[in-house]
Amino acid sequence: MSKKNTTTTNARQERLEAARKEQQAAERRRNGILYGAAGLAVALIAGAVFWAISNDEGRKIAAADEIEGVETYDYPGGNHVEGTVDYKETPPVGGEHNQRWLNCGVYDKPVPNENAVHSLEHGAVWITYQPDLAEDQVDKLVDMTPKTYGLISPFEGMDSPITISAWGTQLKVDSADDPRLEPFIKKYRQGPQTPEPGAACTGGVGA
Repeated sequence: MSKKNTTTTNARQERLEAARKEQQAAERRRNGILYGAAGLAVALIAGAVFWAISNDEGRKIAAADEIEGVETYDYPGGNHVEGTVDYKETPPVGGEHNQRWLNCGVYDKPVPNENAVHSLEHGAVWITYQPDLAEDQVDKLVDMTPKTYGLISPFEGMDSPITISAWGTQLKVDSADDPRLEPFIKKYRQGPQTPEPGAACTGGVGA
């Protein structure tokens, strides 16, 4: 490998590592807030009830906003298995999965499907791209990956350059500039289709 290519590869790995660390820090901050808020649970019961009602209405409204090209699948949650699962979709969007979830974050190598699907069950969105996708496209995808409940990794064997998935939902696009990607994240990250919204996306396996 030439010195120029080595420098470019190192710079890219540094950017990915920086993005991964930023996601981990954001998740730690989120967990700290949740733990601190637990002590105020009794005083906030009335507010929590109001929030639940409002959030439910918001999810119903969001569900009514269709995103062109999104495919949906009906999978029940909670089916934990050992070993490799033969998924129908590529990448998978639901179904049986490992009992340990994949830590949300930025990955520059393929990740185990069975762990990633468990993260989808917890409300994460998973951005996957063909390994030969242009570097500037990958950088854009990394930038749009949510700091919490977001996964990104290369994925071999896809029939589109980029795929974004949430539990039971999937969208395939040709470019990181596709205007449907951000609305998909906004709608389906911790969306109404999530079997276990709010469950952890840290403390599992991976980065």
